[in-house]
Amino acid sequence: MIPDYHIHTGRCGHASGGMRQYADEAVNKGLGEIGFSDHIPMYWLPSDSRDPGLAMAEEQFPGYVAEVLGLKSEFSSLSIRLGVEVDYIPGRETAIKPFLLGCPFDYVIGSVHYIDGWGFDNPALLEEFGRQNIDEIYEKYFDLLCAAASSRLFDIIAHPDLIKKFGHRPAAPPLELYRRAAVAMAGAGVCVEVNTAGLRVPAEEIYPSLDFLRICRLEGVPASTGSDAHAPGLVGAGFSQAADLLREAGYREVAVFKGRTRNMIKI
Repeated sequence: MIPDYHIHTGRCGHASGGMRQYADEAVNKGLGEIGFSDHIPMYWLPSDSRDPGLAMAEEQFPGYVAEVLGLKSEFSSLSIRLGVEVDYIPGRETAIKPFLLGCPFDYVIGSVHYIDGWGFDNPALLEEFGRQNIDEIYEKYFDLLCAAASSRLFDIIAHPDLIKKFGHRPAAPPLELYRRAAVAMAGAGVCVEVNTAGLRVPAEEIYPSLDFLRICRLEGVPASTGSDAHAPGLVGAGFSQAADLLREAGYREVAVFKGRTRNMIKI
C-alpha cells in the first residue's frame, strides 16, 4: 500500500490524538510506512504572537523529534519516518534553516497557506475571497508555490492546489499555472504531493486535480502521498482513490524517503 507521509498530531493545536494512536491505526489498515509531519513552530512571527492553534510551540519541537525517533523502534511491521511541514514565507527562508539543520529528518514538506498574510484556507477568513479577483488570487498562490519549490528547502510540496479548498475556482482550469508549478518542481527535484484531504472539504477533490497531476507527470515530477490526517481514524483515508488518480495521470511509482534520500516504489 502507498505510504502516508502527511500525518499531524495534537501538538499542532488543530488535530487530535497521539503518535502511537496514528501508528496503531496505520497497522490496523495494513499500511507499511507512514511519516509524521506536524507543523513546525511559526518561525516567522515573534514568540508572543504565535497562534498555538496553528502550529506546535518552539519548546515542543525537541519532544516531537524525540517521540518519532522513539516510535521507530517500537513497530516491527511499520516503517515510521520523521518529517515536518513548513510554511513557505517569502523572505524568511534563512529563518527556516535552524529548525531543519541538526535534526535527522527523513523528509521535509513545504506548503503555502498564506497570501500576503491572509490564511486563505482558514474557514474564519473566507470573506476575503469575495473581496478579490479569483484569477489574481490563483496567480498569487501559484507564484508562491513556484517560489517554495525553487527554494530547494523541501523534498515535497504539499496539497499543491490548496487554493481550491472551499470550491473557489477560475472559470477555466488554470493550465498555464499548473505548468509553471510543475516546471518549478521538476527543476528543483521535489515531489508533488497527492493529498486526499481535498476529498473532505468543499472542493471534494484530491489535491492536485487530475489536470495538474497529468502535467506534473509530463514534466517528470515524482509524486508522494499523504492523507493530511488530523485524527487517527483518517490515516490512509482515500488512498484507493489516490492510487487510482495516480495511475490515471500516468504514474506507476511513488516516492519514499529515508534520511532525505528519495527512492521509488511501485503503486
